[in-house]
Amino acid sequence: MFTGIIETLGIIKALQKENENLHITVSSSITNELKIDQSVAHNGVCLTIIAIENDTYTVTAIKETIEKTNVGDWKIGDVVNLERAMKLGDRLDGHIVQGHVDQIGVCTLIQETNGSWKFTFEYDKTLNNLTIEKGSITVNGVSLTVVDSMINEFSVAIIPYTYEHTNFKNFKVGTKVNLEFDVIGKYVVKLNQNKI
Repeated sequence: MFTGIIETLGIIKALQKENENLHITVSSSITNELKIDQSVAHNGVCLTIIAIENDTYTVTAIKETIEKTNVGDWKIGDVVNLERAMKLGDRLDGHIVQGHVDQIGVCTLIQETNGSWKFTFEYDKTLNNLTIEKGSITVNGVSLTVVDSMINEFSVAIIPYTYEHTNFKNFKVGTKVNLEFDVIGKYVVKLNQNKI
């Protein structure tokens, strides 16, 4: 379980395919605090640490993860948002995030708005995910509030701190991002589908 509050950034140092799996080696400022078997969200994708060496650690993504997220597009040198799992008793500063990406979205518009940024993302509506204005959404692991909500599109406002301390500063129109929709919204959609 995560909160969507990014702890630090990591840099992809190596990518190694093994059958349908992808081993990802990451360098980060928190590596010395990590341990094998620990869960860390990488751009919102919960992955388990399988090895640690010096200032790098390695996680493995399986075929389903690669197909449902932007992990398959990662390249050596890419910067990823990192968050360790929350501890019981800590404040929940973001919202409840599972680290299970629902689908990929695409950045369609970036607007600088006098001290902040507004990012718009489009997603495949046939997967039955939804957003609501002032509801929660996780974009590349970052807990955000929805500003504008349309059928297959939404916008979020990014303050300078978030812009500087996440990989939002690297986004361009066309950037693919991992989306995790609000868990309560997912239950509501499922309940409504079962009534039909």
